[in-house]
Amino acid sequence: MNAEIIAVGSEMLTPERVDTNSLYLTGELNNLGVEVVAKCVVGDHRDRLAGAVRQALARSQIVILSGGLGPTEDDVTREAVAQALGRHLVFCPEIADALERRFAQAQRKMAEVNKRQAFIIEGADVLPNDRGTAPGQWLEESGSVAMLLPGPPHELKSMFERQCLPRLKCLAPQQAIRTVILRVAGMPESDLDQLISPVYKKYLNPVTTILAANGEIQVHLRARCATEAEAGALLAEVAAPIELLLGDRLYSRNGDALEVVVGHLLRDRRATVSVAESCTGGMLGERFTSVPGSSDYFVGGFIAYANAMKVELLGVPPKVLEQHGAVSKETAEAMAAGARRRTGSTYALAVTGVAGPDGGSESKPVGSVYIAIADDAGAHTEHRRFLGDRQRIRLFTVQMALDLLRRRIAYSRPA
Repeated sequence: MNAEIIAVGSEMLTPERVDTNSLYLTGELNNLGVEVVAKCVVGDHRDRLAGAVRQALARSQIVILSGGLGPTEDDVTREAVAQALGRHLVFCPEIADALERRFAQAQRKMAEVNKRQAFIIEGADVLPNDRGTAPGQWLEESGSVAMLLPGPPHELKSMFERQCLPRLKCLAPQQAIRTVILRVAGMPESDLDQLISPVYKKYLNPVTTILAANGEIQVHLRARCATEAEAGALLAEVAAPIELLLGDRLYSRNGDALEVVVGHLLRDRRATVSVAESCTGGMLGERFTSVPGSSDYFVGGFIAYANAMKVELLGVPPKVLEQHGAVSKETAEAMAAGARRRTGSTYALAVTGVAGPDGGSESKPVGSVYIAIADDAGAHTEHRRFLGDRQRIRLFTVQMALDLLRRRIAYSRPA
């Protein structure tokens, strides 16, 4: 079974509002083995919405509309769906009476306009709203189902769980949708696709999606089968050769973020880490401490932005700064060594670079960064030049620093 979700409301087409209801609904539908094949946002325009509903019902067996069930003139979902199905709206006195009682309990007089919420599409089942005033509606049309749900998330979630899920469980065939997320560092998207496409192109199921963001690639394998066991077996069949091709560039097989993976490695080795940051200004430390329980392995860090702070806080020799500059291999290694010396951590990471948009030179252009790691075996430095704006350069730098530590821990012998 396939489903489509339509979010209703002109406010959802502005930069101030985000449609979060569709994320919740997608998760619930996937748990039933229902694939969401399309989502859209339609403003408060009856004809446009009616057209979107007609198209969705022609393509999919389940269509869910969220929003537009309020009492005001711009709440057009009831009228639009009735128009799309060629049905009449019928006034329901029982709903109007229930609304009046709800207002009376709050010691308020119900406005006449609230009676608009008592109009039900001909043939629809009413879905009671235990969290608000707008009742939902369940309609069946030519083998498809349409659900009209309120827009406020707390109302929608309660109505869907109480009123819709039991019906859908009876309606939806037994299926399972399961996903494996492989996360890869240190590899361009095009190179990764060229490497693994001979594997995934053999399969229409699972569906493969490749996503790139902030210095990492995610490979999503999504299987749809009759049972969870079949979905799991199919995912394992496709993922295994892909994992072999990716090798040590693959850092997570369950979707865990890089900072989580690094944290597990540090905890397993009973090791600690500290950071010394210049161009990233605390972003690296934030990634470590965003993980619950990171106090087990993260000692602390230094934001040594100015040269004077590099000398005072980390003990970077002034001669190193004079001879090589703040953005250099020598300074990065001195920062890492200083952080490790001052904190007593097992590992220390240091980052220094030119994040831009200004400050670059011919020898050290914007995007040039040095990342150093220090431990008992000494110091090692990686030099990269990242392209993009200031934020992108800093995000890529942090991601690379975490991956450098991951590789150092994973491929070194335990003490």
